[in-house]
Amino acid sequence: MAAPDVRFRRLAEQVADDLRRRILSGDLADGSVLPTEDELLVEFPISKPSLREAIRILDAEGLLSVRRGKLGGSVVHRPSASNVAYTMGLVLGANQVSLGDVGSALQQVEPACAALCAQRADRKSEVVPVLRQIHAESVESVEDLVLVTSASRRFHEALVRHCGNETMIILAGALEALWSSHELSWSRQFTDHASIPVDERRAALEDHRKLIDAIEAGDAERARELAATHLLDAQHYPGSAGVVDPAMVRTRTRSS
Repeated sequence: MAAPDVRFRRLAEQVADDLRRRILSGDLADGSVLPTEDELLVEFPISKPSLREAIRILDAEGLLSVRRGKLGGSVVHRPSASNVAYTMGLVLGANQVSLGDVGSALQQVEPACAALCAQRADRKSEVVPVLRQIHAESVESVEDLVLVTSASRRFHEALVRHCGNETMIILAGALEALWSSHELSWSRQFTDHASIPVDERRAALEDHRKLIDAIEAGDAERARELAATHLLDAQHYPGSAGVVDPAMVRTRTRSS
């Protein structure tokens, strides 16, 4: 016979498994609220501590967030690249992995995403307009380092998000989220904006424009080469020598 604490854990995991399957399948919609504790106890004939442990498991996985007060309840969150980025950040942070290491990984995967964008048959309607819109916003905000950095990161994230390969979207998207979180934090804290001349920022945005043109033309190899060259030039800022901090990803995810 199983010990009480083992049985408690097993029941909690079984309920967590069931609720997790519903979240992943979409039966429990993103942003919806779980039934009340009393309602769940009717569906799952277990003890309150076991049910609360199941909720805690899913909360730790980022699939639920528990709200307190009159509008309380457990809010459903479908997993995203940000969830993967946070978990990845925990592992990288525990191993004291540098941001430069993350940047090197992006130099390998983001050009592949750019090539995939160029290979999409629907790129002119589904990819190019999105990238051109973000590019226009980047150009408009070029004199404000914080705003242009934010727009530039959205460009790189969109490049991955629209590549058409779901596995790359998750894996590369997690790396982008890690890098973006740190770069955006740096841009807000960095005071010597003049040390990054506006002309230099415009040159980086011109790289974006050329990349969009290559994608629109369906030239996958040129898109790959342009993305690789741009990343080599662009991945330099004062905070890039630091160590991955998963708390930055968590903060950005909660504020978005």
